Amino acid sequence: MRIFYIFFIFLISVSSVVKADENTSGSTLMEPTGSITLTDALHLALSANPDLSVALRELEAIAGVRMQAATRPNPSISTLMEDARNSTRQTTILLEQPIEMGNKRDNRIKSADIRYDAVNTDIAIKKSEVYANVQAAFYSVLAAQERLSLATSSLDVAKQAREAASKKVQAGKISPVEETKSKVAESGIKIEANQATSTLNTARKRLASLWGSPFPKFMQTVGQIENIPAIPSLQELSNMLDNAPSIQRAKLEIDVRQAQVNIENTKRTPDLTLSIGAKRNEELGLNQAVLGFSIPIPVFDRNQGNLQVAVSRTDKARDELVAFRVQLETQLGGAYERLSTARQSVDTLQKEILPGAQSAFDAATKGFEFGKFNYLDVLDAQRTLFQAKSQYINALLEAHQASADIKRILGDAMPDIAVKP
Repeated sequence: MRIFYIFFIFLISVSSVVKADENTSGSTLMEPTGSITLTDALHLALSANPDLSVALRELEAIAGVRMQAATRPNPSISTLMEDARNSTRQTTILLEQPIEMGNKRDNRIKSADIRYDAVNTDIAIKKSEVYANVQAAFYSVLAAQERLSLATSSLDVAKQAREAASKKVQAGKISPVEETKSKVAESGIKIEANQATSTLNTARKRLASLWGSPFPKFMQTVGQIENIPAIPSLQELSNMLDNAPSIQRAKLEIDVRQAQVNIENTKRTPDLTLSIGAKRNEELGLNQAVLGFSIPIPVFDRNQGNLQVAVSRTDKARDELVAFRVQLETQLGGAYERLSTARQSVDTLQKEILPGAQSAFDAATKGFEFGKFNYLDVLDAQRTLFQAKSQYINALLEAHQASADIKRILGDAMPDIAVKP
């Protein structure tokens, strides 16, 4: 009866999955056509990321593994005929039922349950990767938008400077060489603006690919790129590492291997086969009951080879956990160092470099208008300001990408590391 009950429960679960799939396939994922926030991007990616869908399918498959692990061996029926003559024929019909010994079925069920937990952890890891990839891609788009805005504004300034230089040349106040320099500078900034446009298009496509869209429909991302995430100390982050999904998955792998050891160990105990049937003796005209049992004698094959493989792979999983934790510690320390360095760079650029570069550019521009400076001074000041602003954007992007890497490593252990838009 228990077998039929398990089968009934499985049918209900399968039907619910099918209905859920039908509902999911019937709903259309609506990507915004205008502006998109980080929350919107995360919702889209978690709803339609192709890699996450693959992991969810594996969870459905492991449910079948759990059901199969709970099944018992099938009975078999056999017949035996002795003597072909009708008068002396003896016919035997047997029903044979194997009985598993040594808790084989219980160990299979435990192993399937552990594998189910492992797949759930794989999904948590994949969600952490999707979250981190979306965060990094989103701020890449924001940074690309800032670079394009910077290039556009620089191009406007270059046009004004070129027009001013042209007027001064016509008035005979400066050499025509200065006008040529201004035109060359304007052309160079046009190239930088075109490159910024191309970078933005690439970043938009990379973000849209995270929810399976080859061509992005959104026009721009909306967020505060200057809001750098605040995170705990490196020691506190390191303490969170034990709760990271990737570490939990490595620990579950040890449990999976140990469960396989238990399964292989139970196979050393031979199974019992019970036989019940009837024998018809035509010569005597009698029907006789037949009872019997059989059990293998574990003389040569005691499953020692498979047991050794399972034990060795369990030890291997333990060693891999130690090596993997050291690797994650190194990655976490590197990401934290990158974030700290980027934060310091942003602070220095905000307080010292950007104000000074802006002041120098304003002074050079006014001095050029009044004839105190030549255009080369203006060009140098403009380049310095442009480079400072570019460094500022790059430092902000590096900070967000480092925080995304920390989120990828810690996963659900650090749920509030991302800045809310």
